[in-house]
Amino acid sequence: MKKDTVIIGGAAGMWGDSLTATPQLLATKKLDYLIYECLAEITMAIMTRAYMKSPELGYAIDIINPILSNNLKDIQQQGIKVITNGGGVNPHAAAKKLRELAEAQGIELKIAVVDGDDMVPKFDQLRDLPVKEMQSGELLCEKMISMNAYLGAWPIVAALDAGADIVITGRVADSCLVLAPLMHEFGWGLEDFDKLAQGSLAGHLLECGPQSTGGLMTDWQQSESWVNMGYPIAECSADGSFVLTKPELSDGIVNIASVSEQVIYEIGDPKAYLLPDVVANFSEVKLTDLGNHRVKVEGARGLPPTPYYKACAQVADGYRMTFLLMIGGRDAAKKGRRVAESILARASGLYKQLGFEDFRETSIEVMGAEDTYGPHSRMRDSREVILKFAAHHNSRDALNLLARETPSVGLGMAQGMCGGGGGRPKASPYIQLNSYLIPKELVEVKVSINDQPLALEPPSASIWQQPPASAPDSVSDQVSERNFSGVAVPLLSLAYGRSGDKGDFINVGICARSKDFLPLIAEQLTADYVRDYLAHLVEGRVERYPLPGFDTFNFLMYQALGGGGTASLRYDAQGKATAQMLLDITIMVPDEILTHPDFYAVDALGE
Repeated sequence: MKKDTVIIGGAAGMWGDSLTATPQLLATKKLDYLIYECLAEITMAIMTRAYMKSPELGYAIDIINPILSNNLKDIQQQGIKVITNGGGVNPHAAAKKLRELAEAQGIELKIAVVDGDDMVPKFDQLRDLPVKEMQSGELLCEKMISMNAYLGAWPIVAALDAGADIVITGRVADSCLVLAPLMHEFGWGLEDFDKLAQGSLAGHLLECGPQSTGGLMTDWQQSESWVNMGYPIAECSADGSFVLTKPELSDGIVNIASVSEQVIYEIGDPKAYLLPDVVANFSEVKLTDLGNHRVKVEGARGLPPTPYYKACAQVADGYRMTFLLMIGGRDAAKKGRRVAESILARASGLYKQLGFEDFRETSIEVMGAEDTYGPHSRMRDSREVILKFAAHHNSRDALNLLARETPSVGLGMAQGMCGGGGGRPKASPYIQLNSYLIPKELVEVKVSINDQPLALEPPSASIWQQPPASAPDSVSDQVSERNFSGVAVPLLSLAYGRSGDKGDFINVGICARSKDFLPLIAEQLTADYVRDYLAHLVEGRVERYPLPGFDTFNFLMYQALGGGGTASLRYDAQGKATAQMLLDITIMVPDEILTHPDFYAVDALGE
């Protein structure tokens, strides 16, 4: 008999998430499922390198042991099923290890593995197709060390239908970890697109763990404590609606702001969020605060999925190295920049003498001098800074030479300098992330339970459709001719927001604190204004997308991360601070707005 409500806890939002999450969620005694979301582009690069060193590695080790291993008995006693993408690039090794740990405790489990996402064996077939990188338009790169398709929910559903207790996957779309059990429990079909969109939204709100329960909130003061940070729980109904909450007595907060910021995290066009099982429309999502850390979420809509899986490839492109030094005293920032420029110039001279090529790229940033803010820095002087400089080179030996020379700055350059405490850095592979759209018919998805293959019936291609054309907001202005009148306030007074990354994109979601503020934001915070303000970071275009359902705009920024999180030499390689930066942009408001009950009173400097 199908259930009326399915309750799912999000016990991990990243590889390395807190050990406190699982016991906290288990203590509620009301869960049907636990999900552990572990993968990101950077994580896949790390796991790929680990697998290249050993065939026993390449998965989220700590999810298997100690997290699952230490809690298996309680999980089994409560009848909770577990789904995780912690299998990374080696899900069979993860399942093997978990099975050994369970057997040692006398626990019998049906452990399913979902794989088939590895596209390297299909490289020759893909090379014969017009498969191009999604941003650059370039054909498949010959230097790929891995390539993984984002699989959908249906193979996880098949594993659950076959009685699996734990499902370990390779690369799947993050939200599928939640969508799959809802399809299994409620009997949702592959063409129940609105329900699939809602289920995907539930997954989107659980996949990053406490980011939806008060973590990373702009208004961080609303969470009185983070010590026992609450992890998210979705109480899901058969119609697709759900209530987001957290365990009683846990820290954090669940309200409209915490949920809004997570809805807009790491998405592009909110009317066409492309997922393997559905094209989701989040633009008219409705959020209702029920009180007591409970927010009802409804209103997502869905369209048929596309004929493609997104696939991300890790491309080896030389080596990288990063240095951190502390510098104290007057003019610390100026001294720091001169140190970095000098040692990089010295290395370049040595390269010429020894026959090395010059650097591919270098980066110098002074933390404490607001270098990441570019022309918007307000730091005139600091007596204590952290100098970061990084380099990209084709040769590991060349970077090791730079590392060998750098300690000499402690004797021959600026006074007041000390090392970063980690010893001499080592060159590491420079991994470029490339993204492609792969025809679904080329992907051979496989499911096994306790090493026994499961017969599968893949979804019919008859429901696939080409994705709708992207439709960014057409509002534009000439930044140099802005003539708005009133009082200048930082955007933070009118809105809150959050930023995330996808490859070399940054998305920044800006949520109005009140509907009364929305016209001011809509008129003034145009894509052009944002592009001009963040020009020191963003090399490509900026697009603006409205989400009128909860008074939000999403800004999508192209070529904004210096190559993306796995390749960027920037300190903030994933754009985590970009929303905070944008919230200092100036908006002109009439005097009466200053006394509005939802106006967040900070001065023009945000201090």
